[in-house]
Amino acid sequence: MHETAIETPQGILLGPDGTARFCMRSASATSATLVVDGRGSVALERVDGTDLWTGSVDGVRVGDTYHLLVDGPAGPRHEFDGTRPLLDPYARGIVRTDGERRWSSVVVDGSFDWGDVGKPEVPLDRVVVYEANVRTLTSENHAVPEHLRGTYAGVAHESTIAHLHRIGVTTLELLPVQAFDTEHWLQEAGRENAWGYNTLGFFAPHAGYASAPAREQGADGVLREFKGMVRLLHEAGIQVVLDVVYNHTAEEGLGGPTSSLRGIDGANRYRWADDDTYYDTTGCGNTLDTSVEATADLVVDSLRYWAREMQVDGFRFDLMAALARDADHAFDPDHPLLDRIRHHEDLQDVLVIAEPWDVGPDGWRTGHFGERVSEWNDGFRNTVRQFWLTDVAQERRTGVPGAGIGPLAGALTGSRSLFGVPRGPLAGINFVTAHDGFTLHDLTAYDHKHNAANGEDDRDGTNDNRSFNHGVEGPTEDRGVRAARGRSMRNLLGTLLLSAGVPMLTAGDERSRTQHGNNNAYVVSDDLTPVDWSTDEDAESMTETVAALTALRAAHPALRPSRYGVDGQVTPSASRMTWYGPDGGPMTGEWWDQPIHRALQYFVESTPEHEPYDRVLVVVHGSGRTRDLTLPVRDDVLAYRLAWSSEKHRDHDRHRPAGTVFTAYGPGIHVFEIV
Repeated sequence: MHETAIETPQGILLGPDGTARFCMRSASATSATLVVDGRGSVALERVDGTDLWTGSVDGVRVGDTYHLLVDGPAGPRHEFDGTRPLLDPYARGIVRTDGERRWSSVVVDGSFDWGDVGKPEVPLDRVVVYEANVRTLTSENHAVPEHLRGTYAGVAHESTIAHLHRIGVTTLELLPVQAFDTEHWLQEAGRENAWGYNTLGFFAPHAGYASAPAREQGADGVLREFKGMVRLLHEAGIQVVLDVVYNHTAEEGLGGPTSSLRGIDGANRYRWADDDTYYDTTGCGNTLDTSVEATADLVVDSLRYWAREMQVDGFRFDLMAALARDADHAFDPDHPLLDRIRHHEDLQDVLVIAEPWDVGPDGWRTGHFGERVSEWNDGFRNTVRQFWLTDVAQERRTGVPGAGIGPLAGALTGSRSLFGVPRGPLAGINFVTAHDGFTLHDLTAYDHKHNAANGEDDRDGTNDNRSFNHGVEGPTEDRGVRAARGRSMRNLLGTLLLSAGVPMLTAGDERSRTQHGNNNAYVVSDDLTPVDWSTDEDAESMTETVAALTALRAAHPALRPSRYGVDGQVTPSASRMTWYGPDGGPMTGEWWDQPIHRALQYFVESTPEHEPYDRVLVVVHGSGRTRDLTLPVRDDVLAYRLAWSSEKHRDHDRHRPAGTVFTAYGPGIHVFEIV
């Protein structure tokens, strides 16, 4: 197994005597100079037989800014300019200099007192992921001091942590926090990239998310605030996962800003087509070539730094299929970089989450990332939206829904056909919404995207939303429409949090957050996208729904198996499933497949390994019609108690004997505990 071919630490290493030793890699350069502002410069020397360039400068201090000057051959794949200042690809701090005209690397200390705070140990079957943007998570939270809102410190504020505990979140996944820049064309339009999927440096935390006092202390202050956030979240038992963008950089396409890698060794850092243009599988102008060892080392070294020095608990890889393409640009499930991420000794305690696609040829690779990787399950998203929204809308129009209940049953039980027995249901990250797309509220309030605020004439954002506005496009005071939307949101959340797999919530969905129909709010101002922290009745009701569902999930191991069961075998930590039709009898092919029949009863039992034996009954009714369902008669069941229902005001206390008729008043999902 190949772990790294270069043992020499890259970037700047400051010794106790003030001597800064520096190392970088370039196979194509002919000369390179390290310039430490105010301290001097040194011509780097190439180590014979390698692509390493090294040198040292005396008298360097923490806080000093520095840059590289790199020269080399001319040619269609080279962008060398020996007079152009470049960022160190391994810079631990990045700031604006020269009157904000350019970026500079910064020497940092990096020391931090972690005390005895370690990484929380959360079994994967108990993980509940919460995807959030640092800025918009707390920018409107008035319980956070004003100067800390929208910052790393705001994320770790006691009110934020209390909310995460309230809704049962174990794992906070932050949209990109590695230093990023706004795309040049957006800057020219006076706009800002609000999501951060445009990485400037793979080692430095984004300074714009630090509080003003921390920024005033320079890159070291930013670094300390980030680490302080991680420590406080860990003290609260909450994991920190970073959304990382290693598939492309902020240097954009040819002709874009050359800030680092392109000017150091662009011929060996980016993918190239035969016509000497970039081979782009990201849609962002460039794609890093991870088939080149030095580029793969950059990714692994960055991951190790964040996992060890910054103590983060995992990574969600944006467009991970792009990282697994070989020298011929073909996807390889056994790509050496994937193997290193799975097996590197410094990464064994981290979560690895893939966005399992890119926009290149054969780029949709859900289900193909193998051991130790959990993947965003877009099939779950599409199936659940279709069942509770699009099909119900079709039934309202035509009298017949679009599909039977079979696909939803597959989603409920962990998408076995997608991930297969060896990997198990925890290979899937289930989600209904994410940062990219409609919010939960907007799925139920808009039939079409409304992206005019993005300035792209509504061309951006997907048209495949599988949403249902319940008869009115956008806001309404109609109580019937609002009630129906609330029920649909509870159905979506219920399915997400009751299904096998790892659930992911999107920040603000539990507060009925709206983006007013915008399904691609990556450049939208903060006044449209932040989490709503007001005491709005609808927001509080949805928050209680999420809290109740995560508590129910935690209490019932039958709902969160870590393995698939195998017929004829007893599989520890799997769930045994028995399916019943609306009449309480066994499900038949007719009940599974025909659109007119959209009801099932899912009796699920755990196979104990680490927790006591458990069983629950989940009842699903996917039609707008009222229907009587007979609760199954079983020798091992005396009665059922309704523990949760997406229908409000149901009787949750009384015991219903087996064989009792339970009436479903429209589309809904209901969970019964066994008495």
